[in-house]
Amino acid sequence: MSFAENLQRIRKEKHLSQEELAEMLDVSRQAVSKWEQGTGYPEVEKLLVLPHELNISLDSLMAAEIARGKAAGPDKVTGTIVISSPHEHVVVKCRQVMSSPKFKGGKNSPQYALFAVSDNAVSFWGPQSTFLGWYANSELLEKEIAEIQNAIFRGIPTYELKYSAKVERKLFSVRVLDD
Repeated sequence: MSFAENLQRIRKEKHLSQEELAEMLDVSRQAVSKWEQGTGYPEVEKLLVLPHELNISLDSLMAAEIARGKAAGPDKVTGTIVISSPHEHVVVKCRQVMSSPKFKGGKNSPQYALFAVSDNAVSFWGPQSTFLGWYANSELLEKEIAEIQNAIFRGIPTYELKYSAKVERKLFSVRVLDD
């Protein structure tokens, strides 16, 4: 299921109306409707609040869409590699990486997220994904994916993210820190 379908299904399972979810997230009902129709995505700050309010993980909310290759931006990379993320303190063996659609957000908000799709972890909603990191722009994301792809082609078993953004989290907002 896509992000839009997952959001609508989970909202209904929680017996929430679009208005109630909109109120929880401090957005309009029309914004929730747009997300559920697949014509838009939440801002980064709202995307962080959404899993908390619905008591689910961000990975599970977006995993099926990412795994099917419907995410915007640079496409998937396939192969098996162990990726470590220094800013998110994650190490994961994966068979592909996928980028998120571009997020709307404030001036210092990250624009993209990168996910690893695991080899053998499959749930009801499809392959499991693990959040690897935030990216300030598409150029850095594309550069990271190209280097991961190059490592896979060269048979290098491990890769540490180099271009992910160091972020500061405050309540339900994320902002990219300048290094």
